[in-house]
Amino acid sequence: MYQADRAISELFAAQRGHFVFESGHHGDLWLELETLCLRPHALRPFVAEFARWVHEQRAEVICGPLVEGAFVAMMVADELAAEFVYAERFEPPANEHDNSQLFPIQYRLPASLRQTVRGRRVALVNDVINAGSAVRGTAVGLVECGAELVGIACLMSLGTAAADFARQCGAPLFQLSAREMNLWPPQDCPLCRAGVAIDN
Repeated sequence: MYQADRAISELFAAQRGHFVFESGHHGDLWLELETLCLRPHALRPFVAEFARWVHEQRAEVICGPLVEGAFVAMMVADELAAEFVYAERFEPPANEHDNSQLFPIQYRLPASLRQTVRGRRVALVNDVINAGSAVRGTAVGLVECGAELVGIACLMSLGTAAADFARQCGAPLFQLSAREMNLWPPQDCPLCRAGVAIDN
């Protein structure tokens, strides 16, 4: 593992078990993302890397999904003296989506910020991309507001979902670290088949 990988991994507490993610997927690795900003100064070297890359994409606005992704995005915007916006998590009422489907959660920019991104070049900055629920939702929200998504950046990606989604969007991906990740649709989860209880 490279030095940057180790340093980024140390920002998160990790647990092994049987977990259900926001996307609806099941997996065997959980990162405590809430610990990311306990020591903001520890993020500064990575924020500087992000800022250099985002500057190369000629982004005018930096956007991040609440919660932790937005904190990283705000630090990048501050480094660049750029504008910052965020997307809020929105769960449709139960009767508006099928709970068995993947990616049920949506992300929307607050109404007062939507005009800020219209017709402008926006970089999407996140903390960790696993199945990509927050990044997918935020990207959709940005496009709906008329933004031009010019790149996606994350501290760490787990598995291939980040790269796959970036290709779908036609946007470049910048990631400082990558780890393998077991991720399954619920119907294909071997932990479920083995009777392993889901961790809360």
